[in-house]
Amino acid sequence: MKREVIRTNQAPLAIGTYSQAIKINGMVFISGQIPLEPQTMTLIDGEIDEQIIQVFSNLKAIAFAAGGDLSAIVKLTVFLTNLDDFEAVNKVMAVFFETPFPARAVVGVAALPKGVSIEVDAVMALADD
Repeated sequence: MKREVIRTNQAPLAIGTYSQAIKINGMVFISGQIPLEPQTMTLIDGEIDEQIIQVFSNLKAIAFAAGGDLSAIVKLTVFLTNLDDFEAVNKVMAVFFETPFPARAVVGVAALPKGVSIEVDAVMALADD
């Protein structure tokens, strides 16, 4: 099995011992994205909607770098420090994704890296690899 590291400057660089994504056997496993602006590596500290937009923009950039787009994402895991933000996630997802939506889990957590409110990871399936 050939394992390919996916990297793009259009999404935040890894801030630890991980890759932005790994592609293997037509599947792409995208690491958790937080609301970091990729060019400055600074956190978006505005309203939760702005943070969610940045997270999905980062996912979109990585999906593109891997040879796909958001429509190829089959599974999302959303981590929220405040489950009251659940509806905001749905609202922003409706802008970034079309039906059929990916499978998804939303998990309430006590804390996330850098003190952010949201982190999202994804699994993408590519048709021809």
